[in-house]
Amino acid sequence: MKSKVNNMPLFSQTIIDYWREQFLNGDVLYSDEAFTVTVNPDLDEDSRIMVLETTDGRVRAVLTPALADKVGLYQRQDLSGPIFRRKLNEAGITLHGADYVFYFSETEKNVLLQEIMESDLRQLTEQDNAVFSEFESAASEQDLDDAFVELDHWAVFGSFEQNRLVCAASMYPWEDDTQIADLGVLTLTPFRGKGHARKVVRSICKYAYDQGYEPQYRCQLDNHASTLLAKAAGLTLFGKWDVISPNSID
Repeated sequence: MKSKVNNMPLFSQTIIDYWREQFLNGDVLYSDEAFTVTVNPDLDEDSRIMVLETTDGRVRAVLTPALADKVGLYQRQDLSGPIFRRKLNEAGITLHGADYVFYFSETEKNVLLQEIMESDLRQLTEQDNAVFSEFESAASEQDLDDAFVELDHWAVFGSFEQNRLVCAASMYPWEDDTQIADLGVLTLTPFRGKGHARKVVRSICKYAYDQGYEPQYRCQLDNHASTLLAKAAGLTLFGKWDVISPNSID
């Protein structure tokens, strides 16, 4: 059975091609207008089940042949997103918990590329180790874990108040063979609500585009502040992406 991912013209072809490769590389077991499931024996251990629900309402799933057999998909002629999730649950397989995935639309990308970085923003380097260490020491362990902002990442940008680093974002290539860069951002609590994060996100994303990468922004569904930041920074929701839980026993 052949299937194709509906084009989403809001986004670049790099993004469309990446997700098509993730979810349609293998044998398409079932496909209709609302749901597609593919079996792929080459999935990594930590992504042996993935589910993507895009904003056009389509749900796509991919999993290994062993898990497809365990879940009982080969015997099913009628499948849907809810049925698939129910079958996972019946087989005792749990998912990690979805992330929202945001990208810039082509229109917003063109706006961003015309912007000039503000004077209180700059790219950080290893020479900023002391400044960055002070920044980290002022943040909670939970915020540091959630944001995953590191000075040794592929790109790091920061916003300052009175020569103090108060907000930072970092990026790293999402995968070796794709031109997508995933970002994290963290603002120190006393400096939130002042627009620092929005400016830093836009600046580091502009840098990514200049280096030939598509910036990617992810956050958990219940992280409302991060969701609002993504939208304020001009990003558009692409969909919800989930993978198998590392604690799932299969």
